[in-house]
Parts: sequence; C-alpha cells; structure tokens
Amino acid sequence: MSLLFSKMVVDEETMVELGKAIGSSLITTSKKNKANSALVFFEGDLGAGKTTLCRGILQTFGHHGAVKSPTYTLVESYNLNTGDLNPGELNADQLSTIQVHHFDLYRLGDPEELEFIGIRDYLQLGNYCLIEWPNRGEGILPTPDLNISIDVAFNEQSKKIDEKDVKTIGRTVNIEAETEKGKCFLSELIKNQGN
Repeated sequence: MSLLFSKMVVDEETMVELGKAIGSSLITTSKKNKANSALVFFEGDLGAGKTTLCRGILQTFGHHGAVKSPTYTLVESYNLNTGDLNPGELNADQLSTIQVHHFDLYRLGDPEELEFIGIRDYLQLGNYCLIEWPNRGEGILPTPDLNISIDVAFNEQSKKIDEKDVKTIGRTVNIEAETEKGKCFLSELIKNQGN
C-alpha cells in the first residue's frame, strides 16, 4: 500500500517551510536508520515551486546561501557539515559531510546524457539527490524514495477569459512514498505535520 501526503500551500514562505519539514524528516529518519541518503523527485509545471521547495530542504541541511535552479548546469552540489544541523550536539570527531545534489533536468536532451555527467556517482549511499523534471531522465533514473508533485490551484470562481483573469489560490503539494525508505521519510513528515 502506498503512503501519500497532500498539503495546500498558499505562498512562497509556506512552500519553504514545507521544504524545511521535508528536510527535517529526511535528516531525522536517516539518523534513526543510519541510512544517510535519499532520492527525491519534484514534478510540476514551470514556476510551480519546485526550486522553492528544494530551498527549504537545503536550509534544513544547513545551507545558508542562495539556492538557484541548476537549469543550465544540470546539477548544483552542496557539501554540508553535519555540525551545521545541530550545533553543539556533535564533537569534532563526529563531524561528517553530507552531500546534497540538486538537479534540474529540464534542458536535458536525452536521458543518456545523465551517464555522461556521472549520475551513478551522485546516487551513491551518503548522497541526497533532489531532482526536478525527473521525467527527462526516464529509463536511467532509479525509483525515487519520494515523488513530490506540485499543482497550481485556481480559484473556481475565476473566469478563464484570458490569462490575466485566472487567479491562483496556491499550490497543491502531493508527496508519495515509492520505497520502504520513502515510507519512513513520509511517516516522519506526517507525524510532524499533525496529520
């Protein structure tokens, strides 16, 4: 049986907060299970909020700078020190580096191009991979732990006479666990979201 979580997000700040909650569930579950890796897919139209959600996840992992969509570079890698996650909890001997790789496959011409950038190296244990536009890598990418889809929600009373009359009321974020590890991540998120 599949595990699913759904949430309506009304603004950018709430999207970042949801990203932080997802990041927290990844970290907490990884610590409990000593399995420090995850593969997360993000699906949605242009401008739906995929990168904004990734920004929240990266902030939870301890990243403090800007997060840009790697549309032209295909991947942005972040080496984050676990001491940044819980300052004061770890001594110098316990510090380790977490690698988070943020992919945007929108401009990928052929899934085989992933082999040229060394996708298998990124997907190794110890790495967290956040992949926007995963359908562009179909046939090469493995099953994700979590599949996150973001849909724009429109006001039912708006008339679609032209694009200027259409009013969005937010985004619907659906998260589905695709693996046993994904079910652990999603169960932690659901527990912390009060659902």
